[in-house]
Amino acid sequence: MPEVLLPLTVRDLTAEDLHPGFSGWSETHRAGTLEALDRAKRGEVDFLAVCPPSGIPVATGGVDYAKPSGIPVLWQLSVDAPLQSCGIGTVLIQALEQRIRDRGLTWAELGVDENHPRPRALYERLGYVVTGREPGAWDQEAPDGTVTRYETMITVLRKKLS
Repeated sequence: MPEVLLPLTVRDLTAEDLHPGFSGWSETHRAGTLEALDRAKRGEVDFLAVCPPSGIPVATGGVDYAKPSGIPVLWQLSVDAPLQSCGIGTVLIQALEQRIRDRGLTWAELGVDENHPRPRALYERLGYVVTGREPGAWDQEAPDGTVTRYETMITVLRKKLS
């Protein structure tokens, strides 16, 4: 398969990006992200988009600075499925880490569902180290609007930023 290279830009995600059907997101996920964008206006979070020249986000993710531990937490990391394993997730995580450094902070944390080893391998490759496990839960919305509570164990990973 031939290699195709495109320049990527990283910018703040905007409400205008989140049109209905954005990246296959459910209405519940979209609404939660709109709430996160309101928190970004208050400086509690950063929420970024990675875009090719079209300007349409192909990856999104945030960092929450208001966690009780005082350690910023990367969350809602997502790369469009057809573009996974192309280095876009790395670009996103490095940009979020830079936002953390820009605030003078030196640690980052994230959690990964133990049933998803692929993203965990990426995080470990980027220098994150397992620090524990904790129960996790979230709601998943099916295309028909049915909401199911998803419960799992989360592996917690941390990284000292240099």
